[in-house]
Order: sequence, then structure tokens, then C-alpha cells
Amino acid sequence: MTDHHSVSIVMIEDDEGHARLIEKNIRRAGILNEITHFTDGTTALDYLFNHSDGPALNGPALVLLDLNLPDMSGTDILAKIKSEPALKRTPVVVLTTTDDKVEIQRCYDLGCNVYITKPVNYESFAQAIRQLGLFLSVIQVPDLEGQG
Repeated sequence: MTDHHSVSIVMIEDDEGHARLIEKNIRRAGILNEITHFTDGTTALDYLFNHSDGPALNGPALVLLDLNLPDMSGTDILAKIKSEPALKRTPVVVLTTTDDKVEIQRCYDLGCNVYITKPVNYESFAQAIRQLGLFLSVIQVPDLEGQG
């Protein structure tokens, strides 16, 4: 049944190499959903909140969020997404090099759905993303509905 639009993936990742690796391995897992890539938080937030194709207006989406961005911290973006009624149910997967327990806890407190530490080793990273792709293939995302 296709009575809902396919979930778009919004990737907020400033490292082009990581971004390519993430996209390649998501595709390898058989995920064909549209991936919109941003390298900074400002344009990503503008898209999420204001763009006609963005999830606030067009729903549903899944956000892949790096915490270390050039213009703002990923935790700020996460907090903004989760405090916006139109976006608060949007699943957010944090993908970051930080495995600091306090940071992990903070992300879950702010409402992230999954926290993945980027392995330093290329092959482990590729493997982690392929597993994420399998996860994305079975995940259910809430439909956009009126503010509630």
C-alpha cells in the first residue's frame, strides 16, 4: 500500500567523506528513499522548518544528525526539532564520533531516537551504516498530522 509518502532522509553532516560513505551504504542496504544532505545546521534547520519539501510542511522524515557541525552543535538542532510540534515525532538518529556518556545521555534526554558512534575504522563505519540501512528499511515513522 502506498497511501503515505515515502520517508525522506535528511542528513546533516559536514564531513563530505562521511556523507558519501553514509549515502553509499544506505543505498547498499537497499534504501532508495530521497536523501537531502546539509553540511551545516543553519540551512538544515531552514529546510526542516520552512521548506515546502521539508518535514514540517511535507512530512514524514528521518534525520541523520552529526553533532559536530561548523555553525552550531547538533544537540541544539536536536532540541529545536524536538521542541517544534510539527517535527517532534520526527525520528532523529545521531551519528557522531563522540562516545562521551554525558553527551549520549543528553541526546536521549533531548529526544534522539538512536545514538550511533562513528567507528574510526572505515570498514566498521561502513558496516554500522549498512546496519542502519536495515533498520531504516523496517522503521515506522509517524505520519504528519495537525499540531497536537
